[in-house]
Amino acid sequence: MTGVRLDGIVKKYGGLQVVHGIELDVQPGEFVVLVGPSGCGKSTTLRMIAGLEEISGGTLTIDDRVMNRVAPKDRDVAMVFQNYALYPHLNVADNIAFGLRIRKESKEKIASSVDEVAGILGLTKYLERRPADLSGGQRQRVAMGRAIVRRPKVFLFDEPLSNLDAKLRTQMRAEIKRLHNRLGATSIYVTHDQVEAMTLADRIVVMSDGHIEQIGSPMELFLNPANTFVASFLGSPPMNMVQATVTMKGGAPRAEFHGQSLPLAPLPDLAEGKAVTLGIRPEFVTLGQGGVSVDVDLVETLGSEALIHASLGGDPFVIRHSTIGGAPALGDTAQFTIAPDLLRVFDGDTGQALAGQHTPVEAAA
Repeated sequence: MTGVRLDGIVKKYGGLQVVHGIELDVQPGEFVVLVGPSGCGKSTTLRMIAGLEEISGGTLTIDDRVMNRVAPKDRDVAMVFQNYALYPHLNVADNIAFGLRIRKESKEKIASSVDEVAGILGLTKYLERRPADLSGGQRQRVAMGRAIVRRPKVFLFDEPLSNLDAKLRTQMRAEIKRLHNRLGATSIYVTHDQVEAMTLADRIVVMSDGHIEQIGSPMELFLNPANTFVASFLGSPPMNMVQATVTMKGGAPRAEFHGQSLPLAPLPDLAEGKAVTLGIRPEFVTLGQGGVSVDVDLVETLGSEALIHASLGGDPFVIRHSTIGGAPALGDTAQFTIAPDLLRVFDGDTGQALAGQHTPVEAAA
């Protein structure tokens, strides 16, 4: 099994630096997802691992071998692209076999390898078709098959599902996860879709402006974001952000906002008058009397659940709530509470999470 190490990786285009000293250690067999908004440097980082972009600084190691000056074809990595990159004049079998033919493998090995991969990906009955005769999902499976058949040390995925419709994306996510579980190969996957990141990753790397903001398991980042950027980026709908001021009443901290308040867990950096940003997940809110009041602007019914879009002091606020037993309606005033240990508190100036907060995964179950 193969690990990948990025040690201070930098990318510059002339005087413009777009990736700033990336530090990342991908364990053998791990599925790591790089996620962030467009232009954050995630695809550039992936292309440096593949050898398609020159590394401006730092060291890239694959399987304990420094790869900075190694040609892409000699890195033993396989990349699956957003646009499939299939050869339109070749049928499915020949597209899958292309890399093996370049290696001058025997006809017998090529045939058996193509048959094996086609069986894994459900492509056996399409082997004689050309890419133009396939659906988007089938083309993406062919692209994955071409990567798998080489048995590379590392799989690299560059937003492979972004051209598919919502239903196909869901299906292909499941196929990629099953495939990884079956092959156990080291995989690095780039996406701007936080749902893909949450469902696929062993660990997520959240990037912004060429920097890593936080690395952790999906639930660790969901429950314990390091800053307001991570908190706002992960989650659908995203975490609500409320500007507040700390008050100390009888030694117990509370957050005051828009004439209302919530109790806070005791934290070392909380002090009277401190400006904070409260992070409130829509899933963790409990509706009921005696809490914070919000005005309901819109209700999106999603079957067993509803997204309640409300206004809190003029700012948008979203609550995810079960429709079983009823839900607030448009124009209602609803009240909510939230357990202090599920409330995230960020510094009002820096946006960094205050020290002393940690919610175990089981506590939010």
